[in-house]
Amino acid sequence: MTSKTAELLKGAAELFPDEVVTQAHVRHLDLPSGAGKFALITLDNGLDHTKPTTFGPASLANLDAAIDQVEKEAADGEIKGVGITGKPFIFAVGADLKGVGQLTRHEDALAIGRGGHDVFKRLSALAVPTFAYYNGAAMGGGVEVGLHCTYRTVSAALPAFSLPEVFLGLVPGWGGCALLPNLIGADRAVSVIIENSLNQNRQLKGKQVYELGIADALFEGADFLEESLRWTSAVLRGEVEVTRAEVDRGEGWDAAVARGKEIADSKVHGAAPAPYRALDIITQAKNGDLRQGFEAEDSALADLIMSGELRSGLYAFDLVQKRAKRPAGAPSKELARPVTKVGVVGAGLMASQLGLLFARRLEVPVVLTDIDQERVDKGVAYCHEEIDKLLLKGRVNQDKANRLKGLVTGSLDKAASFADADFVIEAVFEEMGVKQKVFAEVEAVVPEHAVLATNTSSLSVSEMASQLKHPERVVGFHFFNPVAVLPLLEIVRGEKTDDASLATAFAVAKKLKKSAVLVKDAPAFVVNRVLTRFLGEVLASIDEGTPVEVADRALGPLGLPMSPIVLLELVGPAVAHHVSQTLNAAFPDRFAVSANLGRVVEAGKRNLYLPGTLEIDPAVAALFETGDTQLTEEQVRERALNAIAEEIRLMLDEGVVAEAQDIDLCLITGAGWPFHLGGITPYLDREGVSERVTGRRFLERGTASVPAA
Repeated sequence: MTSKTAELLKGAAELFPDEVVTQAHVRHLDLPSGAGKFALITLDNGLDHTKPTTFGPASLANLDAAIDQVEKEAADGEIKGVGITGKPFIFAVGADLKGVGQLTRHEDALAIGRGGHDVFKRLSALAVPTFAYYNGAAMGGGVEVGLHCTYRTVSAALPAFSLPEVFLGLVPGWGGCALLPNLIGADRAVSVIIENSLNQNRQLKGKQVYELGIADALFEGADFLEESLRWTSAVLRGEVEVTRAEVDRGEGWDAAVARGKEIADSKVHGAAPAPYRALDIITQAKNGDLRQGFEAEDSALADLIMSGELRSGLYAFDLVQKRAKRPAGAPSKELARPVTKVGVVGAGLMASQLGLLFARRLEVPVVLTDIDQERVDKGVAYCHEEIDKLLLKGRVNQDKANRLKGLVTGSLDKAASFADADFVIEAVFEEMGVKQKVFAEVEAVVPEHAVLATNTSSLSVSEMASQLKHPERVVGFHFFNPVAVLPLLEIVRGEKTDDASLATAFAVAKKLKKSAVLVKDAPAFVVNRVLTRFLGEVLASIDEGTPVEVADRALGPLGLPMSPIVLLELVGPAVAHHVSQTLNAAFPDRFAVSANLGRVVEAGKRNLYLPGTLEIDPAVAALFETGDTQLTEEQVRERALNAIAEEIRLMLDEGVVAEAQDIDLCLITGAGWPFHLGGITPYLDREGVSERVTGRRFLERGTASVPAA
């Protein structure tokens, strides 16, 4: 690499004191069939597969030194080729981003991009062919280092291969945006770089990597390296000729970029710059000028590293990967009691989803109950049908499917069904009297140690437990719909909930593979309280006279997963109306009940828009009685954001959760709010809303934002 970049990279390394350094070990071997001496570089950080190999500044320097060695050997004719592979199960998973949050200068960020390019592109400049052997998980820079090689092989056992940068708020900046479309065509590259990344970082399997043309050969995992070396020998001896499909550099390229923009617009609505910067680079790569493409990657990477969206994205990633696994305020897991049987009160859609989840994750008997046999049969049938779908998709084998179906049964007899249950959850009608009656019936028949859980979305857990003999074992266990998709589980501690019951709830949540957040028993808890306040302001502006379409577009610049009215339709007007009534009773000065929404519910309407459109249904419009105050999109947005900021500050002051980070984690995992917002508080801080409304920021400067230099 250049001395200037080396100097900048050395400076950047000082900001990465905790880098887990990757070594680049060079060993020499004789290729099969007399193809000659070969140098194999193995990337290894000295840890097992649970600590994947990454590239920080020191790691790049180690790879650079290894290339120094093989470059000389190649120039001297001592070797016929160079290969690069990873430790068992891991090839490399990209840049070490831990230190990025500490960068305060654009030139340091630029050094990260240039350093990667300067090292990686040396592989393509060697005097001998180079080979990447994707033996295990490869992401980001791990994928890109292989793209700089002449040839690539991939293991059929490879579980995860992706360029996830756009998902995090970056671009594939070490060759991905420039090299991949020139290798496999722009359309396939857009699928990998934009579409997969924005679909919750969808991963490719080894076979898909080969079928896309990223890899030239596919070998089974058991003898992957041996077969790759045998293939390498055949290539070097001229026995195997690698041919690749011609890349369409005409209209097909332009159409691919246009498709990428449509995907980005549908996912982030122009609110996050990363996908658009990636598409700009892909557009420039059309002429095949890699030098120009690499420079564009350097520039984009540096700009994005210094952006608030990237810092928010890294903050959000850290919440999901770390805080979600160590819930704030959870009791010691040693207090948790074993759960060997689960009861579900209710057999409707929500209850059936819960029954299926408990059976799949806990693999213990699950019994559904309801008020008549028809409902019970329908709930059990739903679970069995979903298991059959898993079988058809190859997610489970026949034995596992049979076993899971055997675990899910139904009964009208709570006494017989729940007598040996350790955990019973109710998912019945959202009405306090109904839930209290259910819990009284359940308490009379379950063992003394059994945890009684409620899936209530807004009602008081303490009040629900108040008439029981043992209120200490009642806990809120609030899932989000669809249960199989949204990871959040709000675990609510009632006034008398004891540590053992709470610890059991957290242990169950972990087995269910959910992100559990401890919340106080406050009206609507976290997600529904924030969403109801935000939605309430939008509905209020409509009630006052703002056209529905204008109010619905107002939050577009945030890049939320759906607009307010679409969210209302997803939740269901009746449910949203009920939650607003609950919150209005608790906080009448901030939560209004929309008379128009009430009329929609009374009329039995589930949708405000005509099917498949964003046009208001004339029948719904006829129900509306509005004023004559019309706000602009900007005014509606300011009103909604001010309300959210106020509500979050009040929730923190009330101790609903431990910290602002928990509210952000809830919105990311329970409502699908995007990483580039960091949930919501980093965005409110960045836009100055927090200080304008509450007089202070939610997060310290440097948390989810660029630190002061």
